[in-house]
Amino acid sequence: QVQLVESGGGLVQGGGSLRLSCAASGRTFSSYVMGWFRQAPGKEREFVASINWSGGSTYYADSVKGRFTISRDNAKNTVYLQMNSLKPGDTAVYYCAAKESRFANYYDLPSDYDYWGQGTQVTVSS
Repeated sequence: QVQLVESGGGLVQGGGSLRLSCAASGRTFSSYVMGWFRQAPGKEREFVASINWSGGSTYYADSVKGRFTISRDNAKNTVYLQMNSLKPGDTAVYYCAAKESRFANYYDLPSDYDYWGQGTQVTVSS
């Protein structure tokens, strides 16, 4: 079992930055592929970024590539999402997710993941 708690969301002006954090419980955090997803009102949950167990492999949605960076600190059981050059279209609830695997480089479908956080709201004003 893994419990995930996101933090760092808030209101920011367009062009600004935010860093989301996702703290995980459990001693096997380093065995998990971690992902970030987002869901805007009336829309399906969409993939944002994923990182493999070691942090050596990352994968991004085209919509955030070059603006967002996913990273992890296995000593702190935490995964991060640094979001720069934010746009109003990035407004959504952001969720982190976990899937146990030391083989996969990433997962990009919600159905791939076994554990989810409660989400944190990110609002970007124009």
